[in-house]
Amino acid sequence: MNITLAQAEKIVSAAKEKAKSLDTKMNIAVVDAGANLVAFARMDGAWLGSLDISIKKAKTARYFDMNTGAVGELSQPGGSLYNIEHSNNGLITFPGGVPIKNGSEEIIGAIGVSGSSVENDQAVAEAGAAAL
Repeated sequence: MNITLAQAEKIVSAAKEKAKSLDTKMNIAVVDAGANLVAFARMDGAWLGSLDISIKKAKTARYFDMNTGAVGELSQPGGSLYNIEHSNNGLITFPGGVPIKNGSEEIIGAIGVSGSSVENDQAVAEAGAAAL
């Protein structure tokens, strides 16, 4: 099963609201089960450099079906996934990417958020993912 455009737009909307509550400007990307971009929003004034990061966070979360921060923990020197960020045309292995489930355990996509601290990025991504 894949995320629908309507679901992706709902996720983006929830993420934007959370970003506003944190007084930050974000780039928000939602990908489907195949890691293809479905919806994207760049809030007014959000960093241009974070655009690509948000998309890569969403893809990384979907490629490995885990939060990007968890991938980052495993990719440290000596870790089982050391240097994985160099695969798949570049991954992002710090917080802000979260798999999206359809209510059960089936992953239907992922959200990636970038534009602030990794703590804020993660909070906004979690708010978006929880919108379903």
